[in-house]
Parts: sequence; C-alpha cells; structure tokens
Amino acid sequence: MAVVKARKNDIDMLARLLRAEAEGEGEMGMLLVGNVGINRIRANCSDFKGIRTIPQMINQPHAFEALQHGMYYQRARDKERRLARRVVNGERFWPAKYALWYFRPGTAAAPQPCPPTWYNQPHVGRYKLHCFYQPTGEECENVYNIY
Repeated sequence: MAVVKARKNDIDMLARLLRAEAEGEGEMGMLLVGNVGINRIRANCSDFKGIRTIPQMINQPHAFEALQHGMYYQRARDKERRLARRVVNGERFWPAKYALWYFRPGTAAAPQPCPPTWYNQPHVGRYKLHCFYQPTGEECENVYNIY
C-alpha cells in the first residue's frame, strides 16, 4: 500500500530521479535516494514543510543536483520504476530510514570522508559514496513517526 499518492507520471519522475542521482551505486543506492525523497514528502518539517507530492519534492529549488544534468530528462526505465514503487510503498533502508539529506563528498575517483553534520543534522551512515543525515528529534520529530 502506498505511503504517498503516486500516479504513473509520478512514478516515472521518481524513477528518473533515482537513476540520475544514484545509478552508479546500484539498486540499494537508488532505493536510499528514494527513501530520502519519500521522507521529505511525509515529514513536513525543516526545509520540507508543505512538500506533499513527488513533483513538489523533486522540483523543490536546489533539492537535487541531478535536475541540472541530462540523465534526469531521459525516459524512465522499468528497473527504476520498480524501485520507485518499492519506496512509494513504504520500504525503508538504513542509513536513509529517517534521513532527509544526503550528498556525495568529493568525486568518484577521489571520495572524501563524510562530515559529521550536514545542514546542522548528524551523519548517520554512508552507503558507497553517499553520506546520509537525519534530523534530530528537536528539528523534526515527525520523521520518526511517519510510518
């Protein structure tokens, strides 16, 4: 059962985002990016107040670097659609289970360590090249109660 409303076009948008943001990190990396996106829709806190749909989440200004590159604008593929449906249906994975932020420090050729905080929120884990950050209870108690 879906934890956010998602029409076919929404699934396609999310699938394209997963691929553009994390294709190099495999299926789990793409699922983790999806978890962060779904958390942003459901948490209603911090920088994500009023974000209620997949298009709002993806098109939020400065939210995803991938929108500046051509890969996001390619047609959605079945593989990524399947992954998008999984996160829309509520599958969550550590370290993105409660995360609202992630980023990749350095480059693929020269990765850097994860900073201890990002947007003043604590680092909770790394998956391959991406570092994940979840809000504190004071910043966003709701993210811990959304499922």
